[in-house]
Amino acid sequence: MPTTANKLTPEMLVPRLGDHLVNHGHISEEELEKALAYQQEEIAKGESVLIGQALLELKIVTKDMLDQAVTEQIIQLRSALQATNRNLERRVQERTAELQSALEKLSELSELKANFVSNISHELRTPLTHIKGYLELLASKSLGPVTDEQFHALKVSQKSTARLEGLIEDLIMVSVTSRGELTLNQEALDIRRIANLTVRGVTDKANEREVSVHAVLDKKLPPVYADNQKIVWAIGQLLDNGIKFTPAGGRVVLRVEHESDKLISVSVTDTGIGIPSERITEIFEPFHQLDSAATRRQGGTGLGLQLVRQIIEAHGSMLDVKSIEGRGTTVKFPLLSKRPKGI
Repeated sequence: MPTTANKLTPEMLVPRLGDHLVNHGHISEEELEKALAYQQEEIAKGESVLIGQALLELKIVTKDMLDQAVTEQIIQLRSALQATNRNLERRVQERTAELQSALEKLSELSELKANFVSNISHELRTPLTHIKGYLELLASKSLGPVTDEQFHALKVSQKSTARLEGLIEDLIMVSVTSRGELTLNQEALDIRRIANLTVRGVTDKANEREVSVHAVLDKKLPPVYADNQKIVWAIGQLLDNGIKFTPAGGRVVLRVEHESDKLISVSVTDTGIGIPSERITEIFEPFHQLDSAATRRQGGTGLGLQLVRQIIEAHGSMLDVKSIEGRGTTVKFPLLSKRPKGI
């Protein structure tokens, strides 16, 4: 008796052929039972016999009848598969439309948020300017004498006003970048001058926190091509962040050095609390801070590093962050030392 163990036949493509033949009146249930028993006997002998072959060998059905039954089932399966595919395509289309609608709504909400942040930030500027102006007049005694206690209170108020002004500027920049409106005015800049200026700009804060801050610069650094205002702000933000998360007695170093004949490397290294490696990406999320007691104690909006990254990436560069928890963090990025095309 021939074996079909390794031979592909049409019958292998259809399920429950015997039930199909019974349901369509081609054979009786008794004949199917007889064929199944015969099939089991042959299998026990080591032969692989399909139910259709068993029916043929027992002469319960003819070859034409069997082929017809197999063809009918294949057609039914094909129709069912086509119907399933059509249903799947419809569901995919519906789901795609739902996702597109959700994306459009998300985009609208993002734009509304950006507009709201921009509008409210600009509205805050005017009264803050008035407050800042009058505080300066009072502190300079232009409006009359003040006591030492009052003068101290005015200085505290001025410091808080300056911080609030910085937060408003951050919010405005967030709204600008979120709308894709961040523009650069790239020009040749003296990176040594920028480094020294930014270090001097954070020295008072570093002294208050008993943290040393200084610049380490290669000699004869060539100009870098960047937006002066934004690069100064970005480097200052990195220094400020390093100081903020470095305990008293620690240090923050701004290092500027040759990376290649076309690139200058800028890095800020601190000896602060560090960041867990699995959470480094979180520091770039807007309005987000790592949930630690030290972070909460320092406060802040969580906008600074997100804006720094956007500014650096707008320059065609990229931030590289390396950190060891409890030992400190280094944030590094390269800048072009040769004029880019189009500038």
